[in-house]
Amino acid sequence: MANNTAKRITEELLSGADVQINGGRPWDIKVHDERLYQRVLSSGSLGLGESYMDGWWDCEQIDEFIARILRANLNKAIVKNWAALWLVAKGALSNLQRKTKAFEVGERHYDIGNDLYNAMLDKRLVYTCAYWRSSQTLDEAQEAKLDLTCRKLGIKPGMTILDVGCGWGSFAKFAAEKYGARVTGITVSKEQVELGNKMCAGLPVEILLQDYRDVKGTYDRIVSLGMFEHVGYKNYRTYMDVVNRSLKPDGLFLLQTIAGNKSTTIGDAWLDKYIFPNGMLPSVKQVGASIEGLFTMEDWHNFGPDYEKTLLAWHHNFVQAWPTLRSRYDNRFYRMWRYYLLSCAGAFRARRIQLWQIVLSKQPQQPYCSIR
Repeated sequence: MANNTAKRITEELLSGADVQINGGRPWDIKVHDERLYQRVLSSGSLGLGESYMDGWWDCEQIDEFIARILRANLNKAIVKNWAALWLVAKGALSNLQRKTKAFEVGERHYDIGNDLYNAMLDKRLVYTCAYWRSSQTLDEAQEAKLDLTCRKLGIKPGMTILDVGCGWGSFAKFAAEKYGARVTGITVSKEQVELGNKMCAGLPVEILLQDYRDVKGTYDRIVSLGMFEHVGYKNYRTYMDVVNRSLKPDGLFLLQTIAGNKSTTIGDAWLDKYIFPNGMLPSVKQVGASIEGLFTMEDWHNFGPDYEKTLLAWHHNFVQAWPTLRSRYDNRFYRMWRYYLLSCAGAFRARRIQLWQIVLSKQPQQPYCSIR
């Protein structure tokens, strides 16, 4: 395709989202390399993200640019590309989240540097959506989310809790300090295990380097905040079977996950390559099928708009801290990380992705009261 033709097609597509090439509004894109048009039309989201990393275009408000693209469904107009087809084929032919690959996302994402996450996140190192209903700062909103989670689970002193995908132990530490719980956390990140155990020293908390399929014992409560996105559609039922066998008969399980509006068997091509290898977002249908016959659904809470605000707060912290981080991370990483945070914020703003907290019971003994 001639570049002039590619540019004309791109201009026509973007006009449907009220985005202009080299326009003067914050969400208009500034093109530095005319090869951008063919690259995006042939490679979709992968080409768009990589060309930004390469400095081929800029935008003052990437989050709003992405939100407009998604609202106008432009992603569907250029979805037929080799990167997307290869992801579909890989997902169909193999189990990308099988046990032998479970630690890959830990090594490639969560182990890249605690200095980065210390600079970007709140003081408790919570790397999941905050709850902003009555909060003004990121620290307050993350504590509100942790407290909301504890209250939804009805945690009492002495209860045993399993935290699946515990990160640096932020929930475990909070539940032990504020509610007197005894917490076992598991993660696939070596860096999270080392720092998390230091942060939780002196508390009844143990953080283990472990895949969820290797969990032993039973617990009063189980929680999983932002880990289900790494499980994969072929393993959703296996995951729920593990939780079911690990939960005491009168126990509760709280699942927090980013989610999509439609069922899919692949993740976004750019995010898969650069941020979350082998990740994908579940749908209502997929979650429902995975829990059928195992759990009673007690509560389903969507506060996806709070994730946009959380991502923008992380982005602000990251940009502010960049002068102290740049000695360890290059400029390409800077552009990649900004694009990651802002494009995800745009997807939440467009309501194309959601954030759910789901409370499930194993053998309900009494009515459950929803808590907000």
